[in-house]
Amino acid sequence: MNILVVSQYFWPENFRINDLVQEWLKRGHAVTVLTGKPNYPDGKTFDTYRADPSAFAHFEGAAVHRVPMLARGTGALRLMLNYASFVAGACTTGPWKLRRVRPDVIFVFEPSPVTVGLPAVLLGRLKRCPVVFWALDLWPETLAAVGVVRNPRLLAGVARLVRFIYDRCTLVLGQSRAFLPSIAQHCSDPSKVRYFPSWAEAVFSAAPDQPAPEVAADAAAFSVLFAGNVGDAQDFPAILDAAERLKHRRDIRWLIVGDGRRSAWLQEQVRERGLGERVLLLGRFPVERMPSFYEHADALLVSLRKDPTFSMTIPGKVQSYLAAGKPLLGMLDGEGADVIRRAGAGLACPAGDAGALADAVQRLAAMPPDERRAMGDRGRAFALREFDRGTLMDRMNDLLEEARALYHPKGQA
Repeated sequence: MNILVVSQYFWPENFRINDLVQEWLKRGHAVTVLTGKPNYPDGKTFDTYRADPSAFAHFEGAAVHRVPMLARGTGALRLMLNYASFVAGACTTGPWKLRRVRPDVIFVFEPSPVTVGLPAVLLGRLKRCPVVFWALDLWPETLAAVGVVRNPRLLAGVARLVRFIYDRCTLVLGQSRAFLPSIAQHCSDPSKVRYFPSWAEAVFSAAPDQPAPEVAADAAAFSVLFAGNVGDAQDFPAILDAAERLKHRRDIRWLIVGDGRRSAWLQEQVRERGLGERVLLLGRFPVERMPSFYEHADALLVSLRKDPTFSMTIPGKVQSYLAAGKPLLGMLDGEGADVIRRAGAGLACPAGDAGALADAVQRLAAMPPDERRAMGDRGRAFALREFDRGTLMDRMNDLLEEARALYHPKGQA
């Protein structure tokens, strides 16, 4: 099968689409990627790319075509311009760059923004092939949840845009079961909606050669580790409130691995609250390094802000945490918390409840090591049952074949 991937983000940025492309190539598919210039999450085009763009024109055998776009920078306005510039660049230069590509199916990777679907549906029309859209974020709901857009008329306009895109896709995949009703309400034909969750990359199931040397070993400390994006959705104000409540516990430390739009604020708050010895900000590392940091963790933290939209989300790190075989601490509502509880893999408390998170940390720290180890084992077993990579890759292949079978050019809107 000849697969065309349309994604605003791609290698050397760290997203699951990289792993998916690798798997397709291993299975003998031909893959072409249309993407932007790497600049996530720092907001600046990567220095390595600027120094030699040609070094990033191929990925594991896939041709990578990059379109002109404005880097994310800082601030909401710059972010909106980043989104718009990718659409403009992909719609104007994409057809020319891909003029010799004859895809059997177009696959859209959408962690956000939904506008990535616009060049995909244009290319679907030009190439006369089906478009499969994988929604890992809900628009316009997420825009309202994080406060980026509050005007009802603007939100209604975004909803119309979402319907325009979904109606021109052959299949729309939702990353959680709770996503499906929301996606369906934006589709004229709800029968095109399918459930397809994320998986844990294989790297998280393997034991590292040694713990990360960037973290000082401390056998007496109970270490809570957060890995991933440091943004508004992760509710770091509540995390810091919990850390401040436990400031007197010299045996509890918080390890933050990652960065994002709230990193500068987080650094300032850690300093102002006098948490420098308890909250260690370690910065961003390649995904391949994550297991070595997990080795220092007694518990892995996942959090989302309190909002109905976020309660429908299973953060991608949940699958990775489960596969790592460590107990989970969840400060989130809905489906993400339900996964932790059903797996018996840790403790979950309501989103935004710093006091409950602090209590959960202390409860977990007080448990015998064997009990925590059993939680981790149950989490790994649950991940193998529900989010097994091989099973999901087979399912993805079936979905692409289904889209090809369902596609009828004259029936496209």
